[in-house]
Amino acid sequence: MSTQLFSLEGKTAVVTGGTSGIGRAISMGLAAAGADVIATGRRQQQVDEAAAEIEARGRRSLRITADVGDRSSLEKLLAATLETFGKVDILVNCAGIIKRTPTLDISEEEWNNIINTNLTGTLRASQIFGRHMLERGYGRIVNIASLNSFVALTEVAAYAASKAGVASLTRSLAVEWSKKGVTVNAIAPGVFRTDINAKLLDSTARGQELLMRTPMGRFGKTEELIGAAIYLASDASSFVTGEVLVVDGGFLASGVNQ
Repeated sequence: MSTQLFSLEGKTAVVTGGTSGIGRAISMGLAAAGADVIATGRRQQQVDEAAAEIEARGRRSLRITADVGDRSSLEKLLAATLETFGKVDILVNCAGIIKRTPTLDISEEEWNNIINTNLTGTLRASQIFGRHMLERGYGRIVNIASLNSFVALTEVAAYAASKAGVASLTRSLAVEWSKKGVTVNAIAPGVFRTDINAKLLDSTARGQELLMRTPMGRFGKTEELIGAAIYLASDASSFVTGEVLVVDGGFLASGVNQ
């Protein structure tokens, strides 16, 4: 099989939440595969740093902030991207938040904030960029789901509900848009070590349990999500839509590990 199937040469990608953690790794991976990448987030310094790293890989980028909770900022992001690049081929929806709170005690404000960012934010970006893609007759949308799309982890009910919603939204958009050349898929990461969760994973009982439940016996490295992202963003996946691709070291396959 030709590696050209996986090439993103000539493609323009926008990654929300693309300046840290999983989003940053995917942004750099798409750039390495040949795409021009706009990695965006709410903080200008992080956007600037990500853009510089993309440009160091020989690709073009933009230094523009965006907030998935703010529709107008996403519209400005699309307009700026079109002005510079003329098109958007790939959208990766990576922006997300999580907070651990006993479900009995979670406030409606906290619940709504998590749903608004993780689920409605994915919808907003998909609507804004999806309309452009549908008009062109081509697009690849990759959402970020979770193990929590399928199973519960204690005291993160809002996050789990949001990510179950992302998986369902992915299927709905795929059914509506695929005849018009826009595929919509999702990646469901297992447990990946990032700067945010490293302490939890390395020094708590919860981290120990997550490790025990992962048959590979280790946590994922963010760069191990790049292959899945390139696959779903490229023409290699031209007949794949509505799929949630799990990258979890065997977590969901596992019953008893010892």
